Amino acid sequence: MKSVVITAHGGNEVVEVREGERPRRRPGEVLVRIHAGTLNQVDLYMRNSGAGITHELPLVMGLDGAGVVEEVDPDEERLAVGQKVVIHPGLSCGRCEFCLRGEDSLCTRMKLLGEHIDGTFAEWISVPSRNVFPMPNHLDFLQAAAMGVNYLTAWRMVFTKAQVKPWETVLVFGVGGGVSLAAMQLARSTGARVIVTSREDDKLEKALELGAHEAINSRSEEVAKHVKELTGGRGVDVVIENVGEAVWSSALKSLVRGGRLVTCGATSGDQPPADIKRIFIRQLQIIGSTSGTLAEFGAMLTYVERHGITPVIDSSYSLEAVHQALDRLEAGDRMGKVGMKFYSK
Repeated sequence: MKSVVITAHGGNEVVEVREGERPRRRPGEVLVRIHAGTLNQVDLYMRNSGAGITHELPLVMGLDGAGVVEEVDPDEERLAVGQKVVIHPGLSCGRCEFCLRGEDSLCTRMKLLGEHIDGTFAEWISVPSRNVFPMPNHLDFLQAAAMGVNYLTAWRMVFTKAQVKPWETVLVFGVGGGVSLAAMQLARSTGARVIVTSREDDKLEKALELGAHEAINSRSEEVAKHVKELTGGRGVDVVIENVGEAVWSSALKSLVRGGRLVTCGATSGDQPPADIKRIFIRQLQIIGSTSGTLAEFGAMLTYVERHGITPVIDSSYSLEAVHQALDRLEAGDRMGKVGMKFYSK
C-alpha cells in the first residue's frame, strides 16, 4: 500500500511516499479504498513543525479523503461494499460529557486523522463506521474529499454558530482560502447578501462569478469603510474570518450593532488588540468555532447535495507528486482546494 508519510519535521524533504501494509479492519470499522484526498493548512503545519500536536513519527498525512467501501461489518445497515463515501476526520471518544451531549467536536480525547493518528493520504484506511458517510451524488471523489475539513468548518461557522438568516448581510474575509470560499457558498445558498474580501482581483472576480454580491480588494481599499458604504452606513450582521490579527480591527468595525463575528483561525497572528470597549458598547458577539460534529457533517452533506453546491478545486496531483501539491498549497495565488488523486491496485 502506498501512503504519504512524514518522517520528521522541517520541510518537503521530510515527506515521502512509502510502501506499507494495508490496514486490517477491526470490528465496528469500515475499510475504505481512498480515491482522492485534499490538502489543508494543517498539513503544512504538520510537515513544518507539528508543535503542540501529540503524535508519533512516521505518520501518514491527510485529514480529507473520499473513496469506496472495501470491507464492512456484516450487520452494518448504513453502508455497503462498493458504496462511494467521504470521511469525517475527527475520531471522538463517544464517552466524555461533550460527546454525550452531541458536541463531539469538543471531545476531550479527540484524535484527528493526519495529526494525532495515521491519516487519509494512503490507498486504504480503516476508520470507525460513524466517521464514514455516503458521498453526495453530484460530486466526484476529489470534490467530496473537500467536505471533510473546509466545508464542515464553514458549515458550523455559518449555520451553527452565526445562524445566518436569509435577510442578513455576511462579510467573508480572504475568499481565496478553502474555508472562506466554502463559507461564501454556504451563506449565499441561504439567500443572504454576501460581501467578500481578498488582496487579489482575480480571486474577487471568481467569487463574484460564484455568487458573491460585492467584492472588496483589501490591499487597495479600507475594508470597514467600504462595507459601511455598501450597507448605507449600517454594517454587516455577520463576519466570517480565519485570518486573525491582520483583519481583526476591520472585522469589528464592519459589524452592525449587535453583530456576530465567527472566527476559526489566526494565520496572521493570534494577539490582535481586543478593542473591548467597542465590543461591549456595540454589544458585539465574538464566537470561536472549530471543525464540526458528526451530526453536522451528515446534515451538511445532505444540504450540499440538495442545493447542488460544488467545491472549487484549484489543482490536482498524483500521490507521487505530493511535494508539488504541498508547494501549491503554500502558493498565495491559488483559489480553492489542492487535491491528490490516487487509486488502489
